Amino acid sequence: MARTPSNMIPLGTIAPDFELLDTITDKMISLDTVVGEKATVVFFICNHCPFVVHVNEELVTIANEYSPKGISFVGISSNDVEHYPQDAPELMQKVAEELNYPFPYLYDESQEVARLYDAACTPDFYVFDANKQLVYRGQLDDSRPGNGVEVTGEDLRHALNCIVAQKENTRLQKPSIGCNIKWKN
Repeated sequence: MARTPSNMIPLGTIAPDFELLDTITDKMISLDTVVGEKATVVFFICNHCPFVVHVNEELVTIANEYSPKGISFVGISSNDVEHYPQDAPELMQKVAEELNYPFPYLYDESQEVARLYDAACTPDFYVFDANKQLVYRGQLDDSRPGNGVEVTGEDLRHALNCIVAQKENTRLQKPSIGCNIKWKN
């Protein structure tokens, strides 16, 4: 199991635009259609990564908890499905339905969006404020498969609570750790 860290792009970065297929609704979704009133959480995940599987339940809980507070969520899978067929769009849809994803689950076939966000691993989290400026990037929390630390979403929750309270997040932002994005050859 590869342990790849986030690239931690600079805070203040403007969210790159995208338009990708939502595997749940089979419709094209752009950044502007999912942007939240207070914030937007863009995260890179996939079906098979044990790091994502480890946090999926908490991710759904957080999205359900913070969506009513003006924060939107969008998951993106950018993996090479030729070499990782378990991440194919029809299986993304199946996983999203089984886990009741309350957010779009987009397929980045060209991997262009992952490159624009400088995404490195799954899961990889980016939080943009109402002006689409990056205010948080990094991990969900300190839990990893097999490390015995409970999944709480502490780091992401803290970032979102700062946004809701209109306070600056001064806490150290730690890179996420996960499987590397499966780039096409």
